[in-house]
Amino acid sequence: MTMDAALDAMAQLLGDRLSRSTPDRDAHGQSESWFAPMPPDAVAYPKTTEEVAGLARIAHAHGVPLVGWGAGTSLEGHALAARGGVCIDFSRMDRVLQINAEDMDVRVQPGVTRTRLNEELRATGLFFPVDPGADASLGGMAATRASGTTAVRYGTMRDAVLALEVVLADGRVIRTGSRARKTSAGYDLTALMVGSEGTLGLITELTLRLRGQPEAVSAAKVAFETIEGAVDAVMEVIQCGVPMARIEFVDAATVEAFNSQHDAGMPLHPHLLVEFHGSPTAVAEQAELFGAVAEEHGGEGFQWSDKAEDRSRLWEMRHRAYWSILASRPGTQALITDVTVPISRLAEAVRETQADIEASGIEGPILGHVGDGNFHAILLLRDGQEEDVAEAKALAHRMADRALRLGGTVTGEHGVGLGKLGYMEAELGEGWEVMGLLKQALDPKGILNPGKLLRQPEA
Repeated sequence: MTMDAALDAMAQLLGDRLSRSTPDRDAHGQSESWFAPMPPDAVAYPKTTEEVAGLARIAHAHGVPLVGWGAGTSLEGHALAARGGVCIDFSRMDRVLQINAEDMDVRVQPGVTRTRLNEELRATGLFFPVDPGADASLGGMAATRASGTTAVRYGTMRDAVLALEVVLADGRVIRTGSRARKTSAGYDLTALMVGSEGTLGLITELTLRLRGQPEAVSAAKVAFETIEGAVDAVMEVIQCGVPMARIEFVDAATVEAFNSQHDAGMPLHPHLLVEFHGSPTAVAEQAELFGAVAEEHGGEGFQWSDKAEDRSRLWEMRHRAYWSILASRPGTQALITDVTVPISRLAEAVRETQADIEASGIEGPILGHVGDGNFHAILLLRDGQEEDVAEAKALAHRMADRALRLGGTVTGEHGVGLGKLGYMEAELGEGWEVMGLLKQALDPKGILNPGKLLRQPEA
């Protein structure tokens, strides 16, 4: 690998948009989670697909790693330069290229964020529904197969991406899919790239499916004495066919953080936070039915509102749960993990996880997207207490084992990155080897986001 020669060639291509400065490198070597900093050797800021392809050709010729960077909000170290190399920051590829309102789709560059896209769509009567909470970039959301609070109704990025433009490791540019709603034309290369975490190609354009803005929206919250009561209510509501737009669980420890940081005034019990979309009549009926089911399972204090400010406050509070938990416990950082199980096993999984955390020496608030069986534990690490890191890793390991035992997955939306490599063989078996063969075919030199997702060579 001839790093200096590669960086000199990249500088000729981009000029001052190739940065070797320490502040730039440090900013792109950080994670929102507990991983140690891993700064790249340089940061590139391309503006076009042609420039990304040029960077790839140079990197391929010199064997230099390339790591894509969106908004930097991933939680398993996906965008860290584990083997050094060049971080490709897509923030300057941030144009909404084409809105096709009649066909309910849109073409965007990867640096466009989900909130920016929805601002652009406001006058069309359409919106982009995938909401992971963070104002993530759409390219990063596709690369990590993001989902979030609205997945129970609108699906994940797997369902939202119609087509992609991708730069391969050797600089070739391919297009996957089209704007057509279905196709039988060969391998589904779009699905292959969505969730590949930048290990197979660099996404430079996305064609996304849009949805119609609902005529009416209402949101509600309700407290439960027990986790089982909350989860049982969720299962019954879904089995009744109520088309929930969001249905979120937070435990008492998370509620305590809401009260501390947002003056929420919520009882210190597990809660469900829900949202309904549809016509005014349908939304009222959905809320009434949900309230009745919740009451049957011990729900108390059911409150719902169709006021936009009430909804915004509720979901802003939920989206900021991680930061609220950290702010309410000074002197801590977090190891965050997620698992997903069949909904029928969710109460069991959460109950066992909570008991496991209570028996440990650390705190671990639990929250999640219970409508699709996905929950998160925010395992808090006290500054300077190395034993907390070991205990948190042991808890996360037991959560992963539990999820697999119950017929689930070790990650519902955080992805693999660096953090969950150790579970891939247990979950995927020989499928993990097949993933490696695909990687070898598309990136034989292993320059695209090395160290992540796939089996690593023996040292």
